[in-house]
Amino acid sequence: MKHRTWAVIAASSLFALTACGGSAGAGAYDWSAAPDTTKIAVQGKDLPTYGLAPDWANYGEVVKTFCAKHQGTCDHKDTDMSSSEEIVKFDAEKDNPIGTASDIGLMWGPVAEAKGVVPAYLPPSAGKLKDWQKGKGGWVATFVGAPAFVVNTDKVHNPPKSWQDLLKPEYKGQIAIKNPTSSGTGQAMVVAAAVANGGSVDDLAPAYAYFKKLKDAGNLSDVKMSEETLEKGEAPIQVNYDFNGLAQKAALKAKNVDVEVIIPSDGSIWSPSGLMINKYNTAKGDFLKGFLDYVLSDEAQTLFAKFGARPVRALNGDLRLPADAKANWLPEESYAPVKEIEITKIDPEQIVADWEAKVLA
Repeated sequence: MKHRTWAVIAASSLFALTACGGSAGAGAYDWSAAPDTTKIAVQGKDLPTYGLAPDWANYGEVVKTFCAKHQGTCDHKDTDMSSSEEIVKFDAEKDNPIGTASDIGLMWGPVAEAKGVVPAYLPPSAGKLKDWQKGKGGWVATFVGAPAFVVNTDKVHNPPKSWQDLLKPEYKGQIAIKNPTSSGTGQAMVVAAAVANGGSVDDLAPAYAYFKKLKDAGNLSDVKMSEETLEKGEAPIQVNYDFNGLAQKAALKAKNVDVEVIIPSDGSIWSPSGLMINKYNTAKGDFLKGFLDYVLSDEAQTLFAKFGARPVRALNGDLRLPADAKANWLPEESYAPVKEIEITKIDPEQIVADWEAKVLA
């Protein structure tokens, strides 16, 4: 899985970045032109990415399949980073770019655009997206997940079904979450809890009040959220994306550990991830243009689905998936409480600040 672990200083560093129209790193490369597909195989041979791990939502197979389509073999090596770190890294390397592409929580797309680290290029396939699912260029939504409860039912015999259930004394010290100051998954959790408690993209206050109550009740654990702590029962209730939970459920079933993935009955959200490409890495510009287009193709979207993630085009009603591609999903009725929101209206940097001030303080 993709682990979002980064220092708060990374988010703070974003405020120091300035948006710019170009730099030495961007050179004279024409980002507005269509990609030269004859160059894709060579440019993709060495492919360093940030926060785009091969085991994250099936990106390993997505990259491999794209490269093979262009008669190439990509040496895909990833460095785990958060969305915030990725943006900072693209900017820091602009005179000597290394990173090529990154997975981002979609809230960070407008931030990347404002900081000037993504090119003004939208692929033809972006026409299949809603306006808020893409920017002016350089990033597009790819797939969505719903924040859910992932529960070791060997340890928790009466698993929580709602956000309100999590407040019960019986779950004291059992709930692990990703810290929203250092995790895109945690930030999506905040938005989901806000919506479930009467909030909206314009009002996340109910989430902070809720998590302050959960923290004060002693129900939040200091144990790191991971598949290992889920398996051992050290953190038997975890708030994670549904597709991550489903992958953990399958892995732990092989170890005779029973796990249930539960969409909270009082509400959750479709939280999109996106692909962001590095404006400064012009040496791989044709590969990056082509790949940004490919992730929205029927083929790539189906590969995301097979992992358990829901392709953004399927959510939009633009893609019909075969039954086998949905084999790793929860039953459709489980998602009745899940709402679609324009998540890019939310400033993730404000979530970081508000969590520190209103929950941790």
